Amino acid sequence: MTSDTIEIIRASKLIIPHGRVVEVRALEATTPDNRRPRQLTGYFNDEAKVAEAVKRIVAKGIYFTPNPVNPALLARANNRMKDAGKGDSTSDRDIVQRCWVLIDGDPVRPAGISSTDAEHEAALDRVCTIQSELSRMGWPKPIIGDSGNGGHLLYPIHLPTDDGGLVERCLDALAAMYGDASVLVDQAVHNPSRIWKLYGTWACKGDNTVDRPHRIAKIIDAQIGR
Repeated sequence: MTSDTIEIIRASKLIIPHGRVVEVRALEATTPDNRRPRQLTGYFNDEAKVAEAVKRIVAKGIYFTPNPVNPALLARANNRMKDAGKGDSTSDRDIVQRCWVLIDGDPVRPAGISSTDAEHEAALDRVCTIQSELSRMGWPKPIIGDSGNGGHLLYPIHLPTDDGGLVERCLDALAAMYGDASVLVDQAVHNPSRIWKLYGTWACKGDNTVDRPHRIAKIIDAQIGR
């Protein structure tokens, strides 16, 4: 399975202004020269270099920080991936500002496996319902994404890293309104250093089976703010 270079670059340009620094993190990752599963990390300010760095990686998931990090962290691994050591990952105090409200509609299923097609579609339908309802409340259009297992919404914001719990309360309310026994709205994605699926890469939880296939994450719609 190879990543989609064009989608990685397109998504990166949409979500991260050029020149801002982000962390890319690969979980349970292997490379052609090292087949031992491990965590990889890197810091990037060039979307083309992100796509180049991850194309040889096979992982359970490849993620990035949608909120930009302190540019000094580029010196940890300058536009390259490396084995993650203690303290190499981004913490909340490393985030420059909050740029996104992240909404993750995740189908309910046992841990460590991919979603079925029906579960996947149910989660995508749920985030579309949320988007429609929020539009009626006056919210702007978000980026709509497919995580490979469920659905994503990314709403642009301009808030300090310490937002007084505003994003957390928003997600709690959405979870109460739209979560149920089949699809959850993930309340844990409120922290500023939250990692997010890198669109254009594969979601590979568990084995790739007919009923629960691995899928590539992608952006479905990006008419942001219109």
